[in-house]
Amino acid sequence: MKKIFLVLLIMLGLNLQTVFATDGYFRQGYGVKYSALAGAGVAVSLSSLGAITNPAVISNLNTGFEINVAYFSPDRFYKVYGNPSGFPNTFGLMPGKVVSNNKSFYFPTIGGNLKLSDKMAIGLSIYGNGGMNTEYPAKTFGDPFSPSTGVNIEQMFGNLSFSYNFACNQSIGVAAIVGWQRFAAQGLAAFSGFSNDPANLTGNSWSSALGFGFKIGYQGQLMDNVRFGAAYQSKVYMSKFERYAGLFAEAGDFDVPASWQAGFAFTPGNWSFLFDVKQILYSGVKSISNPLLPNLMTAKLGTDEGAGFGWKDIFIVKYGVIYSGFCGWDLMAGYSFGQNPIGDSQVLFNILAPAVIENQITFGVTKEISKNQELTISFMYAYLNTVNGANPLEVPGQQSIDIGMKQWQLEIGYAFSSF
Repeated sequence: MKKIFLVLLIMLGLNLQTVFATDGYFRQGYGVKYSALAGAGVAVSLSSLGAITNPAVISNLNTGFEINVAYFSPDRFYKVYGNPSGFPNTFGLMPGKVVSNNKSFYFPTIGGNLKLSDKMAIGLSIYGNGGMNTEYPAKTFGDPFSPSTGVNIEQMFGNLSFSYNFACNQSIGVAAIVGWQRFAAQGLAAFSGFSNDPANLTGNSWSSALGFGFKIGYQGQLMDNVRFGAAYQSKVYMSKFERYAGLFAEAGDFDVPASWQAGFAFTPGNWSFLFDVKQILYSGVKSISNPLLPNLMTAKLGTDEGAGFGWKDIFIVKYGVIYSGFCGWDLMAGYSFGQNPIGDSQVLFNILAPAVIENQITFGVTKEISKNQELTISFMYAYLNTVNGANPLEVPGQQSIDIGMKQWQLEIGYAFSSF
């Protein structure tokens, strides 16, 4: 127990790392097995970390514990075409391509579930989430006080889940979510004239926030070889980033958007074919969804209608396939494609957060180490995607901007369970 407690403390500390997402603001999959399936699998119970997506999974599992560690390398950049006009009341950028620093990250995910009876189980999952990290070695917006430009958000969440099998092969689950996040920004002093609180706009130390939400889920067998699962996560209502009350709408509010996911699993023989649909509701968070224009001209940054990143609600479709029983090996693969949340009219502010990835491919393998232990390795590649749009604060046609991102990830997981 002392060793397990020590591991938990270490992993909690490691979880305070920036996590770069590939479903906009969200990770493409939670738990190494689900990551190997491109985030598909809301209808199947593969590990205790499945409760992060669907809390109904854990009553279908034996008591167990799981540790995952991922290394990922995102490539984020922007490129400006055309020289600034220099006209009064314009906001031109220096032409050229700038690539963000910090291309190596890691993050852990841990989880466990305890079987209370044949029908009931509880579980705890601790994980990171996010998708806003940039550090450009340039005065992108002409800030005279900072040699670099960017934002950084670090998040950690804990899910306490309960699942109940209310009928044969039918389960429901609920989870309470506790969220913690911190944020810092630099290089944005040029926007001081647009802010209602310039002292809390940029260049301050970390600002932290705490919040709460919930999740509900269902999983069940519809007919032979066909399963269905669905889950809904509420908005996680966070306290405000007080030191950035002049940047984010609603005086520094930055809630985690609500989302839902539903899918089927077809399981003939040793095969499982998975199909999921997911939606992320960015429109429910003003600091994320408010557009740059006309809001920048009609309301101050930090007010309820202050300019934001202009992200829209998105749909993502996920496919996964598993082949089991190959001499103690499980082979997995997945593909995910969806909308990116950033329109071509929103590229200027989203230089700070170019989360525009749409297509991802994944592979994974699980090997039984012993009767109740297994090791899983997964790989993900998120294809390069770019969005191009005009600089809306320049003379029309004077400048255009590309923002782009690609990423690869390697994740390793160890799990043990009781029988």
